[in-house]
Amino acid sequence: MRDVATAKRICVFCGSNVGSPPTYATAARELGVEIVSRGHELIYGGGRVGLMGAVADAALAAGGEVTGVMPIDLVEREIGHRGLTRLESCDSMHIRKARMAELADGFVVLPGGFGTLDEVMEILTWNQLGLVSSPVVFLDIDGFFEQLFTFMDELVERRFVRLDHRRTAQRATTAADAVMIASAGVPSAPTDADPTSKWLDLDEPS
Repeated sequence: MRDVATAKRICVFCGSNVGSPPTYATAARELGVEIVSRGHELIYGGGRVGLMGAVADAALAAGGEVTGVMPIDLVEREIGHRGLTRLESCDSMHIRKARMAELADGFVVLPGGFGTLDEVMEILTWNQLGLVSSPVVFLDIDGFFEQLFTFMDELVERRFVRLDHRRTAQRATTAADAVMIASAGVPSAPTDADPTSKWLDLDEPS
């Protein structure tokens, strides 16, 4: 039973391919079940294929509510999942991302390609700018995101990203931990700098 008083809407970004090895698809299915078992609703990109289809099918099979958001041209190409609780169509990828952000309380990122990276980087940027305040967690299966996290640490070292903003990109290795983080608040910013400012150069004395 979904307790609306405590339920969250968890948005999952992931690939429209299943990828390799098959542990990615296994993790997607585990995540779908975990979201439902915690009483939450799944929000995702609306596809019936790849890891997108895997996470949605698992959540539906577990008795959960699933909302997909997909540009109308992709729906018309029969990539849209027709068995969802709700499938919203929109005019563009930009509107799709904005709508998913509007619906979601937190975000989990599974392995994926350019589209997945585009989606999560936009949410991290909106957190950085104070446009949203949403937890973001990468479900790191078999070290898939290890090099990405190394790169984000390098961005901090080279003074392109504040450490407190870097911390908004969180990491988990199990579906249970990912859902727990995504349904909690964003990490606090333990720094003396203004957490709403991304401009490190403005901290320098004139």
